[in-house]
Amino acid sequence: MNIEIKNGRVIDPKNGIDRSNTSLYIADGRVAGIGEAPAGFAAEQSIDAAGCVVCPGLIDLGARLNSIEAELAAAVAGGVTSVVVPPDADPPLDEPELADRLVHRGAEIGRARVLPLGALTLGLNGERLSELAGLKKAGCVAFSQANKTVVDTEALLRAMEYAATFGFAIWLQPQDYWLSRNGIAHEGEVASRLGLAGIPVAAETIAIGTIIQLVRDTGCRVHLTRISSAAGMALIQRAQHDHLPITCDVGVHHLLLTENDIGFFNPHARFCPPLRAQSDRLALSSAAASGLAAICSDHTPVGADDKLLPFGEAKPGATGLEVLLPLTLKWAEAAQIDLPTALARITSAPAEVLGLSSGHLAVGASADVCVFDPEATWQLTPEALKSRGKNSPWLGYMMTGQVKATLVGGRLVYQAFG
Repeated sequence: MNIEIKNGRVIDPKNGIDRSNTSLYIADGRVAGIGEAPAGFAAEQSIDAAGCVVCPGLIDLGARLNSIEAELAAAVAGGVTSVVVPPDADPPLDEPELADRLVHRGAEIGRARVLPLGALTLGLNGERLSELAGLKKAGCVAFSQANKTVVDTEALLRAMEYAATFGFAIWLQPQDYWLSRNGIAHEGEVASRLGLAGIPVAAETIAIGTIIQLVRDTGCRVHLTRISSAAGMALIQRAQHDHLPITCDVGVHHLLLTENDIGFFNPHARFCPPLRAQSDRLALSSAAASGLAAICSDHTPVGADDKLLPFGEAKPGATGLEVLLPLTLKWAEAAQIDLPTALARITSAPAEVLGLSSGHLAVGASADVCVFDPEATWQLTPEALKSRGKNSPWLGYMMTGQVKATLVGGRLVYQAFG
């Protein structure tokens, strides 16, 4: 179908495009033109984007799909057109058949694209390697332990050697098992005052240091997920300066919240890794602003019963797919980041991490598009969320930035124009 999205501000960070009151033309599922219609183009459908931003569809580097239909509906309602799914499902994605089933189910639903991470080890137990080649063939974009740690360093070395041999990427959430296993919150003043077991920054930096050395030895491409500390970011920056194949991301909540937001044992503010100090938050913000880190939602839908527990027993995580955009905009405003730069962190930067040709609006690119009103406000309530996870530290807050339409491969999969 030929579609014209007209009168919008078209922003394509990767290609340096920022044009107001212009049109985006889509034909055969791909971008056919910006500003000027291609020869012979006749729109079969028109979307008026006056007052809205038209940008590449968001790519989320971490979203759990506990209920795939509901979470993919949440994705497109949030302008997310591709979701990377961690392997810590039930059962873990450690067999090609499971990954193949997930990819095909996502295609059947026909909303956001599903990009699974295969389990690096069987059962995520950190011992025997999964069938990586088979998982790759089934559609896995990389291999991960989710937030499980490979305790045996030799096992991690062998896994990285194998992955490097075949050009596979490994995604790791860096945390030393022994230093983090009993922790609940950031080891600092707040945790001490509340009587909560702490997780020191060293749990992250020791793990990062080990991974960096193994990357030096193997040449394996590694993406470090959900970095939470200033010291951790400094290590990654140094590794990138040394031209090691290491990338990283940060959860959007860690750009805005700190250990102080635990408040009076608020279970919605329990994350893995934990919210850390203000100095850490500022360093993460600087890393995202400079392009050192991409931004992800770390979407973790949690049942109400799992949050209505004492802080130490509550399940970590927060819903994120539907607030990735407004929280990124909130971060950008607070950090005085321009809109194209902020959008790059959730579009072209994740695409580069994945090695995908998406995340931009050049002519010929797949028409994965997000149309949003940057000024529209809405209140985050459980009823406003399509996700089955109603868990968020932002419940009751007003969000700024609302998605009006989402297209995946030129198909209109979400529309909120009224």
